[in-house]
Amino acid sequence: MEPLTQKRLKKLLHYDSNTGIFTRITAMKGVSAGDVAGCKNKNGYISIGIDYKEYLGHRLAWFYVHGYFPEHGLDHKDRVRHHNWILNLREASQQCNMRNTGNRKDNKSGVNGVSWCSSRTKWLADIRISGKTKSLGRYNSLCNAVCARLAGEQCINWSGCDSSSPAFKYVQQNVIL
Repeated sequence: MEPLTQKRLKKLLHYDSNTGIFTRITAMKGVSAGDVAGCKNKNGYISIGIDYKEYLGHRLAWFYVHGYFPEHGLDHKDRVRHHNWILNLREASQQCNMRNTGNRKDNKSGVNGVSWCSSRTKWLADIRISGKTKSLGRYNSLCNAVCARLAGEQCINWSGCDSSSPAFKYVQQNVIL
């Protein structure tokens, strides 16, 4: 089977770049023209079958608009895996993509990498680099722990995704310079 081309994709599907929804152009067995293509998979992404192969909707959206599949990854800016409108997608390294994740449900600080240690009654700041957690220290105040986290992010040059960092947003909203 030949690799999918942009031309073939556009022959089979229509993509609405404002909604992120793909619809079928031609009828096939069990599918009518105009039907929404794909469905959510177990991970919350839209999955679309083309020529007996499954593609993720956000990757198809990028390919449809830009004519190539990204070499690395794509990030949903709003963190919602099925929101595939083109302005919500950006090329991103795996590290940047992983950084744009929501907080764990048990997070009390509102910032990834900042947690409360009840046994020491201090805020802890840490950062994951290449799969390893590096401590950034213990702090009496949440603000100081968040600032340490942001400094850690900047030291390892997480450029291109600063505005999505919870630490960046916290400092921007709560620290008067």
